[in-house]
Amino acid sequence: MTVSGQETFVALVREHGRMLVQISHAYGWTEDERKDLHQEVLTQLWKAFPSYDLRRRFSTWMYRIALNVAISSSRRRREHLPLEDAAAAADPGEPRGSELEQRLRSLRQLVAGLPPLERALVLLYLDERSQKEIAEVLGITESNVSTRIHRIKQRLRDRMSVEGEGS
Repeated sequence: MTVSGQETFVALVREHGRMLVQISHAYGWTEDERKDLHQEVLTQLWKAFPSYDLRRRFSTWMYRIALNVAISSSRRRREHLPLEDAAAAADPGEPRGSELEQRLRSLRQLVAGLPPLERALVLLYLDERSQKEIAEVLGITESNVSTRIHRIKQRLRDRMSVEGEGS
């Protein structure tokens, strides 16, 4: 790769770096796993960059690679942790706070316990990506995105409601 290609890669990764942090936090249970995942994603992006078509949106290309790496990594580590383990790993030792903080913590724990594809959908949705872009990144149809997001939101609402009743 040429020096200008390296500079372009670095500039694009810096511009979209927040995305990598979000994905690392969504799929890495511990700080070490997050760092390893971040490094693995960067490595795969670097390897794939020579085939990147500059006429296409970098963010979509980057999301697709980053999510594929994250999902594969998650499956290798463990298919998915029980919710209690995910909760402990996601927020170890976090002190109890206000009711709002507790509800946000519960929501983060529920999202952390979702299967990898559903976590990816939530991550992209919360990042305010369009249904079209989410579909492109995940390789599913726009209507499938819409249906899955609706179902995930309903399940999360139901679970939050049950947890609220148990408090």
